Amino acid sequence: MAHQATPVRRARLGRPLGPEPMAVSGAVLLLPGGDETSARRPSPLLAAASVRALGRRLARAGRGEGLVAHVVHYRYRGWNGSEAHLAQDAAWAADEVVRRYGDVPVCLAGVGMGGRAALHAGGHTAVAAVLALAPWLPEEDMAAAPEPVKQLTGRRVLIVHGTHDERTDPELSFRLAQRAKKANRDVCRFEVHADGHGLHQYRSEVLALAADFVMGTLLGRSFSRPLQDALAAPPPLGLRMPLAAGFGRSLRR
Repeated sequence: MAHQATPVRRARLGRPLGPEPMAVSGAVLLLPGGDETSARRPSPLLAAASVRALGRRLARAGRGEGLVAHVVHYRYRGWNGSEAHLAQDAAWAADEVVRRYGDVPVCLAGVGMGGRAALHAGGHTAVAAVLALAPWLPEEDMAAAPEPVKQLTGRRVLIVHGTHDERTDPELSFRLAQRAKKANRDVCRFEVHADGHGLHQYRSEVLALAADFVMGTLLGRSFSRPLQDALAAPPPLGLRMPLAAGFGRSLRR
């Protein structure tokens, strides 16, 4: 009986969320969460569900100016140690955007483990912005190398974390933001008080902040005053900026 070769797994981009613009001027790559270790293939439906609301909000806000949003479908569910599969797939996706659309600015937007992938792959030459929502980061260990931040130089970076997140430690994202801010002044971090990992309690505010950040970075719109203040403030003020209830209601987008 002939031996059948194991198919090579490949990452892929999902279809554009909503109608694809006639001319693309910027792209958002949506990076779902994942596991610390797993060789299983992710469920496309579950992966897309975790970032669909964010992607639709961004696509709707920027479609008239040529913004396109794609979900990245990973090869594996797990980060898998030094393999960093999710970060590899994020970098591949940025390459794929360049192949499809040319030299357009890219925002890597990740949640949970996808937030870690966005931060790691932020050094890709096409990436102009990184958005990390409740990013999963490893516990700090004196014997291990810290999470890299130098690749974020020259990019705008926004981290959003709930203060009551019991799955991904918000203090770890604060410490990473502190180190990143030393190398790159365009780093800010918002805290969503009393919210958990999914940021469900203040979902509308989080989505409005994300849209404000992405539209300003990729499409050149003006940032809201809170976002301007967070980017300009020295640490720790700009890294512990509270996300106010009702944020976005007065923004005209």
